[in-house]
Amino acid sequence: MMRRGKRFWRFVAAFFVLLIVLAAALYFFPQTFLCVDSGPARADVIIILGGGGSHERPQRAAELFFQHAAPRIIVTGYGDDEINRHILMRDGVPSANIELESESRTTRQNALFTCQMLRAENVHSAIIVTSWYHSRRALKTFEHFAPGIKYYSRPSYFNYSHSHWDKEFTRHVYFEYAKLPEYLLRYGVWPF
Repeated sequence: MMRRGKRFWRFVAAFFVLLIVLAAALYFFPQTFLCVDSGPARADVIIILGGGGSHERPQRAAELFFQHAAPRIIVTGYGDDEINRHILMRDGVPSANIELESESRTTRQNALFTCQMLRAENVHSAIIVTSWYHSRRALKTFEHFAPGIKYYSRPSYFNYSHSHWDKEFTRHVYFEYAKLPEYLLRYGVWPF
């Protein structure tokens, strides 16, 4: 009986050590866990998600556009759509190659509302552009709510280095850890 009790407590201790190591890895290396980059890809369209504090997302999308990753861009997200469209045009993307989805307010809505446009236009593949720390949830949300379309993730790497983070940016990065299980529990979006 004594031996089983010792084994149990060893198991509990090992479990907590593993939990501490995992928490430390998530804290010190969020880039490894949160960032998903599919690498160079060609698609029918580039989708820019709203958000991102320094307008790095439309700049990344313009870069991909001029690398011929896709012939057009859909800007999604209420409030950010017009700002991002102007940045794209400032960076040289013709307005005829930009389409807006102006109703969505969440990543889930970005996927649902943009998906309607993609299906109506018979789109088969799309490149998702968002911030690096948001790329895992964004990609998995689009794959979940709009199956049948091939998605690639090509995030912006703005503030990728931990040494450049301010308090606000740090909050955005670590808050993403709370959003992953929320999307799993509320919507069934599996993050892996």
